[in-house]
Amino acid sequence: MAVVKYNSAEIKLLARLMRAEAESEGTQGMLMVGNVGVNRVRASCLDFKDITSITQMVYQRPGGFEATLYGYFYQAARSSEIKLAKRVIEGETFHPATRALWFYNSNDSGCKAQWYGQWNSGKYKSHCFYAPVESENCY
Repeated sequence: MAVVKYNSAEIKLLARLMRAEAESEGTQGMLMVGNVGVNRVRASCLDFKDITSITQMVYQRPGGFEATLYGYFYQAARSSEIKLAKRVIEGETFHPATRALWFYNSNDSGCKAQWYGQWNSGKYKSHCFYAPVESENCY
């Protein structure tokens, strides 16, 4: 059962985001980016209080995803990426992105312990993930 509402266009949109943000991180990295996206739709805190759809999450400004600013994001989603997007929409989570709302590419320079006041939940390849502190009551 899906953990967020979606339509077929939004599955493709999430798939494009996952590829554009993390294709170099492989399948696992793309799934983790998908987790962050789905978490932002589910969260009811911080910068995500008014985010209620995948479309709003992908195009959020300010604070959205940098990949949406570049042409690669606008290429059609491939079937393999659509399958990955469906997995995270159906609720599969992958540590360290299980509860993460943010990530950045560290270019292998290591992760900061905190980023914008949120604690590092782990690293996968070059991506550093950050989950909200419990006191934020996001979920």
